[in-house]
Amino acid sequence: MRSILAWHRPLMVVGLVCAAAVPLGVLGTLVDPREVLGAPVWLKPTKFAASIAIFCVTWAWLYDQLRLRRGRARGASVAGTVAAVALAVEIVVIAVQAGRGTTSHFNTTSRLDASLWATMGSSIVLAWLATLWIAAGLFAVRDLEPARRVAIRAGAVLALVGMALGFLMTTPTPDQLADFRGVTGAHTVGLTDGGPGLPLVGWSTVGGDLRVPHFVGMHALQLLPLVLIVVEAAAGRVALLADPRVRRDLMVAAAGGYTGVLALLTWQALRGQPLLAPDAPTVAVAGALAVLVVAAGVVALRGRRPALTPGR
Repeated sequence: MRSILAWHRPLMVVGLVCAAAVPLGVLGTLVDPREVLGAPVWLKPTKFAASIAIFCVTWAWLYDQLRLRRGRARGASVAGTVAAVALAVEIVVIAVQAGRGTTSHFNTTSRLDASLWATMGSSIVLAWLATLWIAAGLFAVRDLEPARRVAIRAGAVLALVGMALGFLMTTPTPDQLADFRGVTGAHTVGLTDGGPGLPLVGWSTVGGDLRVPHFVGMHALQLLPLVLIVVEAAAGRVALLADPRVRRDLMVAAAGGYTGVLALLTWQALRGQPLLAPDAPTVAVAGALAVLVVAAGVVALRGRRPALTPGR
């Protein structure tokens, strides 16, 4: 535990505290009957605590890799601390508003609500800028195995894009501008927030929901390395995967496919379309993307041949 905390202490402390808060949030959803926008009042803090815990631990580990390989990472260390503090502020505001039985995001109903929303919005911007600084440092690391370099760099960039997509939710909708009721922004496109949603995540089942690409993008930094782990584990049994160039090309294909999926989900949400009710153009684009990714994978696997040794 001591060595893990040493990755980046502020990020790890915030991450572990948020992880410990998850079961408390689950307990809260069971014992507190209150709802906000049709969902249990403590569900949102629980989801954010889990997401922030994953985020903090992942970036703390990446910072440790950066520090070990470069020997110096003072700027990244400061950025990590800024991100940790900013995310701590965010989860505290969300929890406070949940305790008050009201929304945290987009809420400007009263002076207190507006102040808390402005504080949280500022913390999110700081967290994004700090994450950008750490991600930039990852591109200076040269001694990673090629496939790992692709997975980490692509995951970091896509995570930043996913975080940035959250800012699309902060723009007031036409209905809000026409009849202001203390709410400035929404995650649902084409409808007001609070309608029918998928279990647990709450993503709208009747309209577009920008939380979908926001979530998928943010967690690219976990999912792409998981793909790499599978590829590296298979390398011991599949001779072709022993070639680092093949693993690199497969990760390029995976990163390209992930980028395409993120773009598709964003396009779908902005058109006011539910995730599980795609129209014909969305299905067609998804099919074309799947074909391209499979083709890229086949090229990666068949485009390399084991090098012949002299005399053979």
